Amino acid sequence: MSSHKSGFIAIVGRPNVGKSTLLNALIGEKVSIISPKPQTTRNRIMGVYTQKDYQMIFVDTPGMHKGKDLLNKSIDKLAVSSIKDVDMVLFVVDNPKGEAEDIIIQYFRGSKIPVFLVINKIDELKNRSEIDEVIISYLGSHEYEGVFPISAKDHTHLDKLVETLIPYLPEGPLYFPEEMKSDQSEYQIMSELIREKILYHTEQEVPHSVAVVIESIEENEELNTLDVSALIIVERATQKQILIGKNGDKIKKIGTEARKEINSLLNTKIHLTLWVKIKKDWRNRPSDLKAFGYGEDS
Repeated sequence: MSSHKSGFIAIVGRPNVGKSTLLNALIGEKVSIISPKPQTTRNRIMGVYTQKDYQMIFVDTPGMHKGKDLLNKSIDKLAVSSIKDVDMVLFVVDNPKGEAEDIIIQYFRGSKIPVFLVINKIDELKNRSEIDEVIISYLGSHEYEGVFPISAKDHTHLDKLVETLIPYLPEGPLYFPEEMKSDQSEYQIMSELIREKILYHTEQEVPHSVAVVIESIEENEELNTLDVSALIIVERATQKQILIGKNGDKIKKIGTEARKEINSLLNTKIHLTLWVKIKKDWRNRPSDLKAFGYGEDS
């Protein structure tokens, strides 16, 4: 009689290497927001992949970087702590090894946790020699359990990656119900999807100065909808102006796209109201970080 296996697998790497795209591809649905801008993921997000004999809990971590403000230092601390207490690590890269990758590799040193090197975005590389060039640059930097060139966007070689991880899973229980795909609450999913649309539609200094807080969710029995009120926090009046846009066009577009995706992902029907509030220097205030879901207790 075969025993059940389960384990926690951290997905780590510098910002913008495709960690969230990989998590969503492995789970089979969107559990982490995606954006071409760095530092998209600010919180540790778990995606659950369950099969008959095993359960893999993938931990999507914020991109490791040397942040200057308190928010980014908190994000980096969270990413580093995510490497502890897991059974495996997927080290995701998309370029030859550089200084940023060397810093991350230091966190693996001395650890007995198996680390797999995942070369993402091979769909953007022209030929096999370019892939080999990336792989060769990491040889000797750590004793990797395996090296996997993949495309998370195109789902290339993901099945082979999963098959390789199974033997490394320890015996363990079903940590989460079979139907569960993520540990995120509805409040968290909604706020992250709104923030994703902000990241897509704003430039300059706005994206990294934004926090989104769901203030209320109320059932509207008459319309059979959920009335959702969300507060968008920025640091300066100029950021508020950019976010709202001419005649409110930008905030309307953000709200419309967020509402559609929330309806689809949560299989519900919502009416979304967005408010924008200025909170100067919130990224450097521990009380604000905690209130907006980025404190150590979040």
